[in-house]
Amino acid sequence: MFKTLTNKPFWVNLLAAILIVVVILFLFLKMLGWITKHGAYLKVPAVTGMSTNEAVKLLEKEGFDVYIQDSVFTDTAKRGVVLKQLPDPNATVKVNRTVFLTVNRYVPPMIDMPKLEGQNLSFALRMLERNHLKLGDTTFRPDFMMGSVLEQHYNGMRIPEKSKIQWGSRIDLVIGGGLEKKEMPVPSLTGMTFAEAKAYLDENGISFGAIITEGTISDTASAYIIKQRPERLDPDNMLIYIQSGQLMDVWISQIMRVPVDSLPKKKEN
Repeated sequence: MFKTLTNKPFWVNLLAAILIVVVILFLFLKMLGWITKHGAYLKVPAVTGMSTNEAVKLLEKEGFDVYIQDSVFTDTAKRGVVLKQLPDPNATVKVNRTVFLTVNRYVPPMIDMPKLEGQNLSFALRMLERNHLKLGDTTFRPDFMMGSVLEQHYNGMRIPEKSKIQWGSRIDLVIGGGLEKKEMPVPSLTGMTFAEAKAYLDENGISFGAIITEGTISDTASAYIIKQRPERLDPDNMLIYIQSGQLMDVWISQIMRVPVDSLPKKKEN
């Protein structure tokens, strides 16, 4: 055979060699495409909102690799669920593609306790919200620092700033009520702007508690008070009294409107 090949012209042997190389390369590429599933695509299933274990099982069953890219914590979603996925749900990708998941942690993280003592109550409430903590019980103690936080407590014990505390914990506050116990009828804030109501309450040693917004608020100071708690009158149309240092919850709206049932109804005999 070798003798036969050597008797052929050089160009014939060169052409045969090139043909053999092309055939081998073609077969190799075909096999490589089969091994790597070249040209095969899958649709990424939607796993957002599913438990992490269920999401991983489903993705692996569909032929994807899974990587937990990040774990964060939010108290507005169930613990241990998938918050985000990449690629997005229903995206068409090649097989063997890795899907990256961001999941909600099972255990809330530990955070630093902020310094609330010595701050006025309104600022302390904003600090609690900013640090993902909740307001627990409030007690008032005679003190010249009226409306200011005197002590911060957790589980019945005074907690210093920068102590490690779990996200979402409730913090009890001891608030200065002034040296004189001042009692007054609950003011009618409905119809006032937020700025007017705040000035009036500050003058009387009362602070805002919860501030609930209705609709879009472009300027809080000019927003109107449309509802308050406690109300000015009880169901028997008798005045309700409030002490300095206590809190009032208000609902605000950029548009002035007074709810029809804003006044309590008198009980029937």
